[in-house]
Amino acid sequence: MSTQSNISRRMSQSAVIQAIASFGPVSRASVAKITGLSKQTVSEIVGNLENEGWVREVGQTEGHIGRRAVVYEIAPSAASIASVDLGGTKVRVALCDLTGRVLAERVEPTEPTGGMDVVAQIARLVQAAASDAVGGVEKLHTAVVGVPGVPDPASGAILLAPNIAGIDQIDLAGALRDMLGVEVFVENDVNLAALGEHWLGSRGEGEDLVFISVGTGIGAGIVMGGQLLRGHSGAAGEIGFLPFGADPFEPESLSTGALERVAATEAIVGQYRALKGRELDVPGVFDAAADGDQAAIETLDAVARQIARAIAAMVAIVDPSVVVIGGSIGARTELLDRVRGCVAQCYPRPVTVEKSTLGDHAALAGGASIALSHLHISLFAEGQSGARIAVPPPAIADFKAGAS
Repeated sequence: MSTQSNISRRMSQSAVIQAIASFGPVSRASVAKITGLSKQTVSEIVGNLENEGWVREVGQTEGHIGRRAVVYEIAPSAASIASVDLGGTKVRVALCDLTGRVLAERVEPTEPTGGMDVVAQIARLVQAAASDAVGGVEKLHTAVVGVPGVPDPASGAILLAPNIAGIDQIDLAGALRDMLGVEVFVENDVNLAALGEHWLGSRGEGEDLVFISVGTGIGAGIVMGGQLLRGHSGAAGEIGFLPFGADPFEPESLSTGALERVAATEAIVGQYRALKGRELDVPGVFDAAADGDQAAIETLDAVARQIARAIAAMVAIVDPSVVVIGGSIGARTELLDRVRGCVAQCYPRPVTVEKSTLGDHAALAGGASIALSHLHISLFAEGQSGARIAVPPPAIADFKAGAS
C-alpha cells in the first residue's frame, strides 16, 4: 500500500472513531454523513473495528419508517488507561475504560524515601488497580502521571518538586515505562487539574480557563482554546514565583517563590503564629477564624489579597473566561469568598471566579483525558502527525462516583 493510501486510511479511520466516540450509539449511515466518507468506506472501517473488538453493536435505530439500522458505540472494556496523581503526601491511581469511566482506584501515602521507591510504588498501585478491573493488566495501554513539579523533557527528571526526594535525579517516565510495559506520559499536576476541570467541568470545547491550586504550594494551569498552555520549558503557570508578596530578590524566593511564601500552607501557619504567638495548623486557623479569632481572620484576609493579586495578573495577561480555584486550601469557601471580594477591588472588569467541581480528583480527570487521547491516536490514527481525537467526557457524577 502506498504512503498516500496509508495516510488516507488512517485519516478515515480517525474520523470514523471520532464520530462514534462523539455521537454513539450511531449507525453507519449517520457516520458517513458526519464524516463525509462513502458508506462503503465507513462500512469497511466499522466492520474491521468491530472484528478487532474496538466498537460494538448496541441495538438498532427506532422511530424510522422502513428498515432499521444497527447502531454502534466504542467498546468500553476493549482497553484501559491509568491516571496517577503523585503528591508529596499521597499517591492516587485511577484505572479508566475507553469512555473515561473509573473502574478502580487505589490510594496510599507517598513513599517517603522518594526516587525509584516512588516509581515502584506507582507501578504496584497501577497493576493492583488494573487487576481489579475486567481484563486485568493485559488491557492496560497507557498511563499518565501528574507530578508536583516541572517535567524536564531532556532528562525525564521532575524539577521544582522539593516535597518528593530524589525525583529530580531519575527519568520517571522511562523507569515507570520499563516497569509497566506501556506508554507513560508525565505532566504537571496543576496542568492536569486544569484539563480535568475543562474536560469534566461542563466547559465549552474552546473555553479559556485558568485553574489555580492553593495548598502546600500555589500553581496554575492554563487552558486556551481548549489546549493546555505549557510554555517553552513546560513551566507556564508556576505562579508561586510571581515577583510579589515576599521580596523576590531574597535567596529563599529562588527556591520557594515570592508569592508562595505568603499564599500557601506555610504562609498561613507562619502569619498566624506571628500575630497570635501560638501554633495552629491550616484547618485550625480556618476554625479559629470561624470562631471570631481576629488573628486568624487577618491571616486569611492577607492570604486572600495575595491570591487575588495573582488572579488579577493572570487575567490581565491571558483574559480567561473563568478562573477556577482548587487545592486543599483554595477550595475552602471561607477563602474563596474573600478572594472574590479582593479581585473585585483590584481589577477593573468583572472576573468569574469559581470553585473546583472535581476537588481532589481534578488531576486524575485531566490525566484520564490525556491518556485516552494518546490511546485513541496511537490505536486509530496510528501515530499520524497532527492527529487529534477528542474523547467526550463521562458524566461528572459518574466519574466522581467511580473515583470515590
